[in-house]
Amino acid sequence: MQFQNTETYTLKEATRKLEGYCTYQERCHKDVLHKLRSMNMIPEAIDEIVTHLIQENYLNEERFAQSYARGKFNIKKWGRNRIVNELKFRGISKYNIKTALKEIEDGAYLSALDALSLKRLEAIKETNLQKRRKKLADYLLYRGWESHLVYKKVKELIP
Repeated sequence: MQFQNTETYTLKEATRKLEGYCTYQERCHKDVLHKLRSMNMIPEAIDEIVTHLIQENYLNEERFAQSYARGKFNIKKWGRNRIVNELKFRGISKYNIKTALKEIEDGAYLSALDALSLKRLEAIKETNLQKRRKKLADYLLYRGWESHLVYKKVKELIP
C-alpha cells in the first residue's frame, strides 16, 4: 500500500519549507521539483517557489554541480565519468558539468586513482593474474575512472 501525502501547504509555508530544504544541502532543480510535487503543490505554485529560490540564491545549479563533483570525488573517490553521468541524470547542463569538473585538480585526481588502486589490489585475493587484472579494472571502471587511466594503472600494478 502506497502512502499518499494528504498534508497541504500554503504558498508561504511551502516556500519556507523549501528554503530550509535547500539550505540544509545543495540541491538541483530536479530534487526541488520532486519535493514540491510530493507536497502536492500546483504547477503555478511550483513555478513561483522555484523562481523565488533562484532569485534568493537558495537554488543554484552551478554551485550544486561543483559541490556534488567535489564531494563525490573527495569522499567516494568517483572518477570523472561517473560524476558526469550522475550530473547528467540530474539534468545538469553541459556548461555546469564542465565547470564542476574543474573542481577536481589533476594531481589530486591521479593520486586518488593510485591510492584507490592499491587499496583495492590488496583486497583482491585472486591468484590468477588475468582474473586479478580484470577484477581491478572492473572495479575502477565501475567507479567511473577513464579506461585509458585504468588500463595503464592495471598494467603498472600487475605486470
